[in-house]
Amino acid sequence: MTPAPGRDGDFPLWLVVLAGAGLWALGLALASDIHSQILATLWKGAGITLLVTVTAFAGASALGLALAMGSLSRHWLIRQAVRLYIEVMRGIPIIVLLLYVAFVGVPLLVEGWNALGLPELRTRDVPLLWRAVIALILAYASFLAEVFRAGIQSVDPGQIEAAKALGLSGAQRFRLIVLPQAFRTILPPWGNDFVAMVKDSSLVSVLGVTDVTQLGKVAAAGNFRYFETYNMVALIYLGLTITLSLALRRLERHLRR
Repeated sequence: MTPAPGRDGDFPLWLVVLAGAGLWALGLALASDIHSQILATLWKGAGITLLVTVTAFAGASALGLALAMGSLSRHWLIRQAVRLYIEVMRGIPIIVLLLYVAFVGVPLLVEGWNALGLPELRTRDVPLLWRAVIALILAYASFLAEVFRAGIQSVDPGQIEAAKALGLSGAQRFRLIVLPQAFRTILPPWGNDFVAMVKDSSLVSVLGVTDVTQLGKVAAAGNFRYFETYNMVALIYLGLTITLSLALRRLERHLRR
């Protein structure tokens, strides 16, 4: 029987097309000196892109989970403070937040640090790379907080009450009962945000961080081969996001089984 459109059993024609585009780009890189030079230049930034993505998303996930727990707190003031943070961060464009953290937030923190009489710190001692990571953590934590909150609230309250009756502590209930069940609900939107983080990591190029996008801008400005350079940039990001999407999809299918 032919699978209905949109189901997992569909032949992945889209993947074949993208794989063909990747092989075409690889063939160009092997056959053309200019493409080889462009790819070699861009590849140096792939490590920075992965570092920014993984570090920022791990930090955002930890902060987002803490915010989600705060939004479910019994204390009214904590809930309101968390809601204020989430609404403010979700309302500010990420590129604006990057610039604000890099050129306003970090200098203010350095001044406060020095005012406390601690070992002197200069603003330039904080690399732009880590300022960008901090900004991405602050931005994405607000989105992930809502994802975690929805997942936690999707767990049947009766199971939590049963865990209480068994004498499990709050931490044990969260670790053994709530989190395993919430994870299956959380995984699809959490994975989507991870993919989005790969793409949004390109915004760190506005601070001069030498990721794939920044090196692409530098390479294109030097060789004037904008078409070839930005084709390679796009294909590198596609390779990263498609690989991650396929891995997450496989994990979702495993959890469903």
